[in-house]
Amino acid sequence: MPTIKGKLGIQDFYDTIFEGQSITIDPKTIKTVQESFDFLKDFSKNKVIYGVNTGFGPMAQYKIKDSETIQLQYNLIRSHASGMGNPIPPKYVKAAMLARLNTLSLGNSGVHTSVIETMTALINKDITPLIYEHGGVGASGDLVQLAHLALVLIGEGEVFYKGERRPTLEVFKEEGIQPIAVKLREGLGLINGTSVMTGIGMVNTIYTRRLLEWMIACSSAINEIMQAYDDHLSENLNQTKKHKGQREIARSMRSHLHDSTLTRKREHHLYTDNNGVSVFEEKVQEYYSIRCVPQILGPILDTLNEVERVLIDEVNSANDNPIVDVERKNVYHGGNFHGDYVSLEMDKLKIVVTKMSMLAERQLNYLLNHKLNDILPPFVNLGTLGLNFGMQGVQFTATSTTAENQMLSNPMYVHSIPNNNDNQDIVSMGTNAALITKKVIENAYEVIAIEMITVVQAIEYLEVQDKVSSKTKSMYDAVRKIVPPFKEDEIMYPYVNQVKDFITNHKNV
Repeated sequence: MPTIKGKLGIQDFYDTIFEGQSITIDPKTIKTVQESFDFLKDFSKNKVIYGVNTGFGPMAQYKIKDSETIQLQYNLIRSHASGMGNPIPPKYVKAAMLARLNTLSLGNSGVHTSVIETMTALINKDITPLIYEHGGVGASGDLVQLAHLALVLIGEGEVFYKGERRPTLEVFKEEGIQPIAVKLREGLGLINGTSVMTGIGMVNTIYTRRLLEWMIACSSAINEIMQAYDDHLSENLNQTKKHKGQREIARSMRSHLHDSTLTRKREHHLYTDNNGVSVFEEKVQEYYSIRCVPQILGPILDTLNEVERVLIDEVNSANDNPIVDVERKNVYHGGNFHGDYVSLEMDKLKIVVTKMSMLAERQLNYLLNHKLNDILPPFVNLGTLGLNFGMQGVQFTATSTTAENQMLSNPMYVHSIPNNNDNQDIVSMGTNAALITKKVIENAYEVIAIEMITVVQAIEYLEVQDKVSSKTKSMYDAVRKIVPPFKEDEIMYPYVNQVKDFITNHKNV
């Protein structure tokens, strides 16, 4: 059970978001938050503190009357709850809530303890605010998206609960949840930060790692189908490169293939007496999409690991403004809300996921093109050539989806547009980057689902179900439960969507 005490990891997000585990709050966290609130309340009495007794952004030059400071916070929340577009799915919103809860628990924001308690209740009861995709520029953080979260905490706006979109107050009454009452700076404290882009990013990394596992499985299976020589996966070869990712991908593929009877040893076939041969019928080396998988997936793994590291640092950081420092009895004004760290990592992630979809598309093409593989019928067609079409139709979907990923992998990080009367003169666009990355990942699952069905059809045609590795056989069996072997043409969209759903929601079998 994850515990909020200022330090969360990937596993905590997985347990909460994917496994539905409840979270608990460490009593020390409540004490820390209370001390931060008490200090800021006292410290701000005779001082100008941004967002406590001033306006916001370019309006910070205006001093707010003591009698109006609470109304100021409500005005901020309501005016900035201005998102548009599609609602962000609840899973990603829940991750954003967890990220925001953790950063507020550090005691650098000066919010009231009721914020911590109410957010915890919402997470544990699976009540997720309606937050739209469009609105955040990622500097001053995710102001618009987080304003929708704050709106729910004060009992307004809408939520998703038990699969329905409903008014917040109605659900609160059913569940006995009391809206927070603004005490000091809960408006700014809630909306000033990078938690939406970071929460979405955390879910993106979890899905990417799962996608990478399936990509390794498909790549390994193709080695079996083509009876490839295994030295390109050997430890001796891959240890001559210093990159950890390449070494780990090769090790993982060797593990996948350890009990296969189909991959071949080069020394058994080519390191023998071949003096009488002038032209080899079989390829001496496989195409790059088969032979260079460790070199292609290696940097993807290394990048994913670095993205996770940066996001974990962000989740466990104070990304607010101003920053309350109880220990030093001071309040510091700055820009910890800026989302450049997350924006850059999301752009890096979507680039490597796009490369993964490109690899899957090329492997798929290799299987479908009989002139390239020399052992399978065109389009792995198990029926009558000409009359039947096999996997011909679904290749169009894989190709077009891969092309979309290539277009979407252009960076958001460098697309700053000044706004907020030029107060925010350079911004991160981090939430856009995270959401586009989410789309790229979803697309990549489509391409790999199509490749996986094709791999299974190829195994069917070659009748090597009993010769493939145990891991490939498990993948084969899992797909066969969804897609029957077909010779006659089938309506394909239900199958490809069901396989996509399966691999999205299950770890590599």
